[in-house]
Amino acid sequence: MIETLPFTRAALHAAYREGVTPADVVAETYRRIAAADDPAIFICLRDIAEVQAEAAALPGDPATHPLWGLPFVVKDNIDVGGMTTTAACPAYAYEAERDAFVVARLRVAGALLIGKTNLDQFATGLVGVRSPYGVPRNALDPEIVPGGSSSGSAVAVGLGLAAFSLGTDTAGSGRVPAALNGIVGLKPSLGALSATGVVPACRTLDTISVFAASVADAYAAYDIACAYDPADAFSREIVAGAPGPVPAGLRIGVPSRETRKFFGDEAQAAMFEAALARLAGQGAVIREIDFTPFYDVAEMLYEGAWVAERYAVVEALMEADPEALLPTTAGIIGAARRLSAADAFRGMYRLKDLARTAGAALGALDLLCVPSIPTFYTRADLEADPVTPNSNLGTYTNFVNLLDLCAIAVPTEPRADGRPGSVTLIAPSGQDALAASVAQLFEAAPALPLGPRPAPETFRIAVCGAHMRGLPLNHELTSRGARFLQTARTAPQYRLYALAGGPPARPGLLRIEKGAAIDLEIWALPETALGGFLAGVPAPLTIGTITLENGAEVHGFLVEAAGVQGAEDITHLGGWRRFLEGRAGVAAP
Repeated sequence: MIETLPFTRAALHAAYREGVTPADVVAETYRRIAAADDPAIFICLRDIAEVQAEAAALPGDPATHPLWGLPFVVKDNIDVGGMTTTAACPAYAYEAERDAFVVARLRVAGALLIGKTNLDQFATGLVGVRSPYGVPRNALDPEIVPGGSSSGSAVAVGLGLAAFSLGTDTAGSGRVPAALNGIVGLKPSLGALSATGVVPACRTLDTISVFAASVADAYAAYDIACAYDPADAFSREIVAGAPGPVPAGLRIGVPSRETRKFFGDEAQAAMFEAALARLAGQGAVIREIDFTPFYDVAEMLYEGAWVAERYAVVEALMEADPEALLPTTAGIIGAARRLSAADAFRGMYRLKDLARTAGAALGALDLLCVPSIPTFYTRADLEADPVTPNSNLGTYTNFVNLLDLCAIAVPTEPRADGRPGSVTLIAPSGQDALAASVAQLFEAAPALPLGPRPAPETFRIAVCGAHMRGLPLNHELTSRGARFLQTARTAPQYRLYALAGGPPARPGLLRIEKGAAIDLEIWALPETALGGFLAGVPAPLTIGTITLENGAEVHGFLVEAAGVQGAEDITHLGGWRRFLEGRAGVAAP
């Protein structure tokens, strides 16, 4: 059935040979968009009748047009003739007269443009939450940020709404959202894809990027788009080539254990170790290197010359309408006002020095392999701190364009907690095919199905005491890969007791006919970790079914009736944290 048809080049072209029409695929594309029910993915959708007309008029067939009948979307800092380009800033919006150079080439090859996607305003961000058009939901876990700045483009592919999409990449915007949504993100060599018709972020560092479900699909779009453009002063004559067999004995540099950064995320560290073991098993020579010079280069991206370069794009708008930009975006770009031309030159000189140091390490290697991201952040994390998580997500991406390298982010096997694994292969300029060839080694893993992968099955469990966030037994959940979902309250049919014994002190939740609503936390525990967790539940506690205030049911901690004999009834407090506050005389963590 077309409802389950993967939107990959191979699957779509096979379906076309069997009688499915491009009109059928267009209709299914719009059905999927409606079913996704996320208005923040797109800033502008084309009218379905217009796309259907283009589908009916497609020239030739898939044999002569490599992207024939493939639905695709583009980030809304890339021009499409007759459509508005916003760069996620309504005050900046203009109607494009013609397609961007790259968009035009893809459409000539038979690809069907569906719409324009959301982004971090002016492509300034790696989180995907800096847009007046809303925040797209991550394709795998709505609690995780979608990643940016190419948020909508990555989510659209992650959800199977498009066969491929275009983003842009200056600091990692074509790799970070790929990692967060479990797809491939190809960041070409600088100058390989024309920037004609693209709103720049940092013109000297920008490139259009490609998202797809597989390396082959991303590379097919890249191969069509890659062409010299005499109208773009930054265009280079780079031959795309094609991914092929991986040469034996490739020397792959990786951050040394002492210089790896995961910000305490042990599951991410384990994912990376497993990825390196896979490369070594395929005959690669893994060489650990001091990654400090690369981190130093990465820090340059939001200093001096390159902040000023962002400011050059929006200076007129910021001066004429200071409120036009979102506060976070304006704060980042507006820092350029404090810089002088001398600061910019000092930054360029420092980059040259650092590039020479980094280049000495690169000279003895064929390519690098790094984690695509060091850790994950939730939307709640960004609400609490809009800057630090964004900076951390660029740990392994910010240096790449500054050093004129190409890169491709590729999914690995999922982490132990079910979140998507991803590594990035980085190669010298012009070696895009080599990076893609190595990336394909990860797709060969039998346990890694093609396309977006759902998160593993989880067991929702409600906790009401020492297992809650910040309390002594919370590690029994987090160490097993459990994720916090939400706070909740029970239906008014429970009593809460402080049980005897400890430490740690534990509550007992007892169901009765008439009682009170009690505070809970609900967590998602991987089913693979469930047995070990349940084995540690001591009597008189048990796991049963709890009815929530809204009538829904969830499994969670209860206590046997006999277990509350001699216990202190604390129902009137409404929750375990308030009991702890009363005992300590201060707010509980």
